[in-house]
Amino acid sequence: MLDKRQFYINGTWCDPMAGADLEVIDPSTEEPCAVISLGGASDTDLAVAAAKDALDDWMHTDPRTRRALVERILEIYQKRAEDMAQAISLEMGAPIDLARGSQVGAGTWHISNFIKAFEQVDFIAPLGDHAPEDRIIREAVGVCALITPWNWPMNQVTLKVIPALLAGCTMVLKPSEIAPLSSMIWTEIMDEAGTPRGVYNMVNGDGAGVGTQLSSHPDVDMVSFTGSSRAGRAISINAAETLKRVHLELGGKGANIIFADADDRAVKRGVAHCFQNSGQSCNAPTRMLVERSIYEETIEAARDLAEKTQVAAASQPGKHIGPVVSQAQFDKIQDLIQKGMDEGARLVAGGLGRPEGVNRGYFVRPTVFADVNNDMSIAREEIFGPVLSILPFDTEAEALRIANDTVYGLTNYVQSTDGARRNRLARRLRSGMVEMNGKSRGAGAPFGGMKHSGNGREGGVWGIEDFLEVKAVSGWANEAG
Repeated sequence: MLDKRQFYINGTWCDPMAGADLEVIDPSTEEPCAVISLGGASDTDLAVAAAKDALDDWMHTDPRTRRALVERILEIYQKRAEDMAQAISLEMGAPIDLARGSQVGAGTWHISNFIKAFEQVDFIAPLGDHAPEDRIIREAVGVCALITPWNWPMNQVTLKVIPALLAGCTMVLKPSEIAPLSSMIWTEIMDEAGTPRGVYNMVNGDGAGVGTQLSSHPDVDMVSFTGSSRAGRAISINAAETLKRVHLELGGKGANIIFADADDRAVKRGVAHCFQNSGQSCNAPTRMLVERSIYEETIEAARDLAEKTQVAAASQPGKHIGPVVSQAQFDKIQDLIQKGMDEGARLVAGGLGRPEGVNRGYFVRPTVFADVNNDMSIAREEIFGPVLSILPFDTEAEALRIANDTVYGLTNYVQSTDGARRNRLARRLRSGMVEMNGKSRGAGAPFGGMKHSGNGREGGVWGIEDFLEVKAVSGWANEAG
């Protein structure tokens, strides 16, 4: 079993001052695979103090110095790709091929795109021709607490650490205690890249402990959190006392609106996206809204796709889904599947329990419900498992009403060959993102939501700007540079 009890504070791996041991569980086997420490208040204070001490020097470095550090991080990250894939697969159950491709690849994608986006950020810029002695200065928001989830570890770590570094912020990373091993490797990468002492720190802990300590700490200027809406509310309350900036990337309950004129791969795309990463994605299209004229045939297609979806251990190569991350997650999904049946939805694939022949590991049967209405628990709550709900609609207006009838607002999806219809819906869907006809958002597009899905944006120029304050200056001496 791996011993990963140390933290990284002020450029040094160090033993916890107030740590309590926690075993990391391999979700494919339910066996411990590593032990970490959960930090205490003294560990948090030490890390925040190191970040505060490093802030003035780092925020005033030449932006080219910060970019050069990120370029070194990218180079080392790519060299450590296999180590990272193995860690992610072990800690949170991503099938190894998915871990090597999408999970690790997300980090490479974001770091590369931030390097490009950085060239578009003007740290000192004129206000306008009408005010020749005015300048707008963009400077680091300060010491940042970065709290990341277990479901897409490097996606979220790179979406926070890299723009914070480029903006000139110093930081304390608290990865999920459920899946901390990839962030330990990430920290080794940060160290090898030559990150200045105190600029980047990492302390393991749980939400009630280190998470609360960071979000309420008087010397933390900003919290960037990805996780559940419930935890996001708690962080907002904790942060309010010190009026710190709070960026939240929270849950989702995306609607995937499929019209009768959709292309012939629309249903397959929707089911595959819903089940990807064992359904553990905040932007998963978990509500499939289907035009009545193709409703029954869509249900049959979804049933067939679910029954063909293979479930296997994370270490096994191939195209399959792995386990969900923990016993608590498994139990929550089982409870919601039961509620779906109790509340009158038609179970057409999957259901309760583990897949046939499996008696260990947190494996969930790929599940499809039909005849769902938007008042049912499975249509209202974020399940975070491989569970798809299919709802019928008759008109475009009804589809829009159903899609927007949710507290969430992260990503919605539209499938139609009618361009005018797609554009109408894109404007009226209440979500931070809309993806249509299987077209992925481009490099540098902002990621984030509205309503209970959070605030702020990650990725591209928007992601860097989230870590910048804006200062208005008058009387600037143009001749002084």
